[in-house]
Amino acid sequence: MKKIYLNTFIVAAVAFLSSCSASLLDIENPNQGNVDLYWQTATDAQHGINGCYSALYKEGTWMRWLSFRYDLTSDEGHSTSPWMELGQWTRFEYNNYNFWEGNNIHWEHFYMGIFRCNQVLDNVPGIDMDEDEKKQVLAQAYFLRALWYFQINLLWEKGTLVTSVQDTGYTPENASEEQIWGQIEKDLTTAIQMNALPDRWNDANAGRVTAGALHALLGKAYMQQGKFAEAKTEFNYLISSNQWDLVPNWMDNFTHLNENNMEGVFEIQFDDTNKGDTGNELSMATGFQRTQFYAPAGIGWADGKARRWLVDEYLKEKRADGTNDLRLFNSILYRGVTEDFSDVTDSELYYNRIITPAGWDALEWAAEDCFIRKYNTSYYRDYEDYFAPNNYRIIRYADILLNQAECILETNGDINDAIALIDQVRTRAGMTKLADSNVAAIRNSIQSRDALLKRMQMERTLELCFEGWRWADLKRWGLLDTQDGINELKERDPDFNNFVLDKHRRLPIPQIEVDNSAGKLTQNPRY
Repeated sequence: MKKIYLNTFIVAAVAFLSSCSASLLDIENPNQGNVDLYWQTATDAQHGINGCYSALYKEGTWMRWLSFRYDLTSDEGHSTSPWMELGQWTRFEYNNYNFWEGNNIHWEHFYMGIFRCNQVLDNVPGIDMDEDEKKQVLAQAYFLRALWYFQINLLWEKGTLVTSVQDTGYTPENASEEQIWGQIEKDLTTAIQMNALPDRWNDANAGRVTAGALHALLGKAYMQQGKFAEAKTEFNYLISSNQWDLVPNWMDNFTHLNENNMEGVFEIQFDDTNKGDTGNELSMATGFQRTQFYAPAGIGWADGKARRWLVDEYLKEKRADGTNDLRLFNSILYRGVTEDFSDVTDSELYYNRIITPAGWDALEWAAEDCFIRKYNTSYYRDYEDYFAPNNYRIIRYADILLNQAECILETNGDINDAIALIDQVRTRAGMTKLADSNVAAIRNSIQSRDALLKRMQMERTLELCFEGWRWADLKRWGLLDTQDGINELKERDPDFNNFVLDKHRRLPIPQIEVDNSAGKLTQNPRY
């Protein structure tokens, strides 16, 4: 069913884009539609919102390069890529502010997504169509626009705020982080008040924005601003609805075999049906490309690797049955994994021949290398490419539970309520409850609010590493704002020796955007 759905997206997106393009020479093509003739029917509205979703299938998003920013620039990962500039951008060495893959591509693709949403929000209200269907289309566009602006704030902490379609004479100008957060809140609140989206779509529409996704993203936006009481209300929508839950098998969150399940709150519907490039043609690629860049050398490019401290952290604590945490086995490949998981029968197709010490040596991998295993496709094939079919779960229910635990602690709520939420995530993974941990420091973390907040930070990375939320977490926890915070990160990741306070918590605005703005869009501080 997902393949049919994605092909619908592709056809719709192409039709939508061609209908809105204009000749550089202002010569009308009689075979091409135009804006005046479009936006007339409910079908046009559906094609338009599908075009908004198709913006997710671009390299500047979670499809490829965004993971380098969120995973590898955080303390979870790093890059040893022979592509010098690519590696530098994960180490806070920003020399070329127009580096395409590390900066400009994000800006371009985020604002492309915003432009498509603005087209829908400007034009669909005037279409004569079923009002409930119209509200559904608009609510989805509000969510997707908010999702893009959320990323703009995480990366640059400012941007330009565009909420309607502009002509070619538009000049971008500064919009502050606070203004953008305000727009995100407005978009999501407006969509929620429409009460138009279901908690679950039918199979043919799986992957569309749900009511739960609206509340989840709004809760996350509140959290990033320190509005924990407001966030708690939004997360409670999902927790009290009984529409979401943890899947019994943790690995079902990362393969293509059980997608859009009870744990998925919002997922990008990746598929390997089309094997083209990432343009807007009918054959545009819709596969998850990160796996190719994170897979070990000889199987992929090995441009992204895990930090060893994560392996050591997983190994500190045993599961309830006395074995090691299987989340480690399924998240990171490292020398010695066979000894640490000798009880596990590994049938994965490309790992079963290389994880022995002899296989490791034969491939000439460094002893200290730790490769990112989460989201790989070795469970069904023996290679990686640009067309992995597994959905990327931008938001899943385990994340919501841990977010809510943090909100409870930050608002001086009942510490036992927070513990219960953390324990739900732990016990699903086969771990004991916090109070029963075989590690004294973990057992003792429940004795105070501050200690539990710090433990919760570690619980988040053990559950969610390489899922794109670590950078947002580090910013929210203030670890990027003080020398003490940076010193803590340095102990885990030496790349933070390059980090400059009040500078590197944000990227430089692409210089070409600054230069083209006639002084209205200014460069970020200290760049």
